[in-house]
Amino acid sequence: MSNLRPTGSSSTSEGDLRYAMMDEKKRKRMISNRESARRSRMKKQKLVQNMAEEINRLQMANKDIVNKIDSTAQVYMMYKAENDVLRAQEMELAERLRSLNDILKNSGMMDEEILELPDPLLRPWQLPFTAQQPIAASSGLFHF
Repeated sequence: MSNLRPTGSSSTSEGDLRYAMMDEKKRKRMISNRESARRSRMKKQKLVQNMAEEINRLQMANKDIVNKIDSTAQVYMMYKAENDVLRAQEMELAERLRSLNDILKNSGMMDEEILELPDPLLRPWQLPFTAQQPIAASSGLFHF
């Protein structure tokens, strides 16, 4: 910076003042640039820290989701196995029923109309009750 100053003695006070002002501007700009760089570094550091926290949060959420998927898959497999057993039992019982119906039919002990027994659990709206009892209303229930 000192090499920018004039070496001559004429108007050295004006030149020194002008270069001193330029040096002051350079110094202020340099300080401003350093502050700006410091702010940029801090901003970048904060951004990296926020991203690292976001990565940790997402990894934890991912682990939770994987655990839920695993437990749901285990429950699914358990219910699937139970369902397979129940279907096999249903098929076996249906075959037994057909076999018993054939035996009864061939022995003459059974009418042709009663080959299938109604299952109220499969069709609850078709209850095997033939006589419907009317519901009687008591006069003591309604007070006007």
